[in-house]
Amino acid sequence: MRESLHDYMRVGLVHFMAYPECMGGDGPIVETVQRLCTDPFFEVLEITRINDAEQRRQVRECCEQAGVMLGFGAQPILLGGTLDLNHPDAADRGRAVAAVVAGIDQAAEMGIGRVAVLSGRVSEDKAAAMDRLIESLLGLCDHAATHGIEVVLETFDQVSYGKNCLIGSTRDAVQVSEAVRRRHPSFGLMLDMSHLPLQGEEFAAAIAEAGDHLVHAHIGNCAMDDPAHPAYGDNHPRFGAPGTRNGVKELTAFLRVLLDAGYIGREARRIVSFEVKPMAGEMPDAVVAGSKRALVEAWRRV
Repeated sequence: MRESLHDYMRVGLVHFMAYPECMGGDGPIVETVQRLCTDPFFEVLEITRINDAEQRRQVRECCEQAGVMLGFGAQPILLGGTLDLNHPDAADRGRAVAAVVAGIDQAAEMGIGRVAVLSGRVSEDKAAAMDRLIESLLGLCDHAATHGIEVVLETFDQVSYGKNCLIGSTRDAVQVSEAVRRRHPSFGLMLDMSHLPLQGEEFAAAIAEAGDHLVHAHIGNCAMDDPAHPAYGDNHPRFGAPGTRNGVKELTAFLRVLLDAGYIGREARRIVSFEVKPMAGEMPDAVVAGSKRALVEAWRRV
């Protein structure tokens, strides 16, 4: 493709994955956000909770000055707290909902319009667990709507060496989304290129299955063939790292599918965010720069 990729998509970065020391809400959040805001390649930064109110103010102001949109990922809140939106125990489920509600409130404080979540663990009572998840999501959407915020559900793997989440397959995710949309039509799904190999799904099939429920996309990589690999499972290594699944070739294929499906295009510059994480000994800024180069090269081949 000779035209600028920025004419077809809004390129983002999952900040807390690229700089994992910030995932718990502390660390060099302001410094790294300020650095990214000076890079015109990125139009979107996806952050998670920031524990310090002054840091939240600085991040919001920096992004407003730079014209960068913020998104909010509640996944670290749920995963870090071993919280489960479809837990069979009502009290445990309530704690998960309350934690995300707090995240939604923080997102509102920062002027963020979209919050992403994930389902809880795989459960033997699948149908009942999906109903519990839908109930939790409806409650979250009710609260988010008071702030004008949309909620999206990200699909994850169901393998023991990954996240082992209830949702799960794109087909099940669509079933959940259809139920939530009856009350909250703005609800939708996030598909992650990194997760699809772990889910056992082909890019084209998953995106076709998602249809108009797909409202957010991540691009990245995974390692799933060698248990000794330092990024084995759902750990988002850089594109093309030895022993991993997704490089420039696969990224090219994913972009073609997004283009053919109408998710990206001149009339629909939707978000496509990198989710990459440095492995031990790797430099976060170098991994981010390498990801940008991979996307530029993949776009040339589309």
